[in-house]
Amino acid sequence: MHDVIIKNGLVVDGLGNEPVETDVVVENGKIVSLGKSNHKAFREIDAKNHLVTPGFVDLHTHLDAQVGWDPMLTPITWHGVTTALLGNCGVTFAPCKAEDREFLASMMETVEDIPKEAIMGGLSWNWEHYGEYLDEIEKLDPAINVAGMIGHCALRYYVMGERSIDDQATVAEKREMASLAEKAISEGAVGFSTSRFLGHVIPDGRHVPGTHAEHSELVEIAKVVGKKGALMQNVTNFSGDFDGEMELIRKQAECSRVLFSHGTGRTTSYGDKVEGLVSGMRSAGLDVNAICIPRSSGFVSGLQATLPWRGGVWDDFAALSFEDRVAKLADPVFVKMLVDWANTNKALISPNQIFYLGSGDKPEYAGTSEDSLGAVARRAGQSAAETFLAISRESGGRALFTLRFFNQNIDAVAKAISSEFCLPSLGDAGAHVGQVMDSGWATFVLSHWCRDAALFSLEEGVRRLTSAPARIMGLKDRGVIREGYRADINVIDIDRLSEAMPEIAYDFPGGTPRFIQRARGYTATLCNGRLILENDEHTGRRAGMVLRS
Repeated sequence: MHDVIIKNGLVVDGLGNEPVETDVVVENGKIVSLGKSNHKAFREIDAKNHLVTPGFVDLHTHLDAQVGWDPMLTPITWHGVTTALLGNCGVTFAPCKAEDREFLASMMETVEDIPKEAIMGGLSWNWEHYGEYLDEIEKLDPAINVAGMIGHCALRYYVMGERSIDDQATVAEKREMASLAEKAISEGAVGFSTSRFLGHVIPDGRHVPGTHAEHSELVEIAKVVGKKGALMQNVTNFSGDFDGEMELIRKQAECSRVLFSHGTGRTTSYGDKVEGLVSGMRSAGLDVNAICIPRSSGFVSGLQATLPWRGGVWDDFAALSFEDRVAKLADPVFVKMLVDWANTNKALISPNQIFYLGSGDKPEYAGTSEDSLGAVARRAGQSAAETFLAISRESGGRALFTLRFFNQNIDAVAKAISSEFCLPSLGDAGAHVGQVMDSGWATFVLSHWCRDAALFSLEEGVRRLTSAPARIMGLKDRGVIREGYRADINVIDIDRLSEAMPEIAYDFPGGTPRFIQRARGYTATLCNGRLILENDEHTGRRAGMVLRS
């Protein structure tokens, strides 16, 4: 008797090969054979007319804290993800001296919008060095595999203290940081992350440690990271110093494998510029890679969350509970005050970049300019605020909108994620929990870009979700349906596949609200050979491992 047999599925192997209808046999957490099987198993899964794919690899999460109170690692475990990379953007919780815990928690709150109280109360903090942090995560028995990177912010603060925020490191301090990074990788970190993005600040408004570090500091660290075969992850300051940041990526790539976060502009010209430079580096043999959210993104807006206008009477509106906001929409005098204020003041973003997610059971993320709030309002002969409030009232306050701050041009997004160097990702799971919900990005890639828009074939789309990111992480036995590989597997009803509407949950410590998003079409997800999801619902099994370098 085998543990699991997945029968008659269309196997998409993760390497880009043509799909093959066959069986997949699982034993002791591994794939032991492919091919039609007459053997019996404790569990048989009928995958007829379904895709059988490797589990998805999420290269950009901030679940470092949430794993402490949510070992199911929602929402990504509803979307076929079986391996998640923690420790992005330089903000991590190790290394950490006991007296610095509150500083690191406060920094995570201001950078990633994860409540400090939840962080302080939801984690054991029983560590100093990065390997000890991974030991504590291991004890939490996560539902899926997790791996982590040591963050520049924590590392720099550990070595330099308060000076890490504003000062340059001495030669000795650079060497100490490199030595500690090497130690972290020896203890299991799969890489090192840093942020130079000027929007990442500590509570007093100063930039996070490492934002303005000299190139030589990052190169010193990249040398030991590369020697260990690990990853250098970057959030860049492209908007402030494009040429300098691109040169820094090149310097790091001469020592190590490099990953950076990519976004598109209002046209394809910005993406073309980045692609040209990165292609040149790759042609020279440098292992430079990027990730990009595969759709337009930004705040989720509506009466349940962020409102599109701030100031004046809109601040009074925002101060109300959700129930009271809905009730106020029945007051024509108050509604007129909202409309009049909005008509003479700018929204957080142009109404031409605000998009209604629709009234159906799945969100509409691919709307064109004709679907924007501004365009809909013009056709109705209304102002944008009138239309926003009317839709909100008609939906009982449940209507949700996307404020498209990032990747506003969908054609530029398509071009970016079609480039060989750039993979779809960047869902930011675990961060900005009350503002943003992009954790279903993998489901969107398969349902929209593969099935509906045919930007990718299914086999290429699956490759970009599995073996390609697994290679960047340095994983040797995951991301492929092949004998001897770990049995991280999805069984997917591609015709049904979709994201569900984002919804508010009050399940963080202290009742802090957050957005979650479920999915439809995942008949089964296996992690290390155990069934963790069945018919879109968790089974309760937690089968993940801490994957160490």
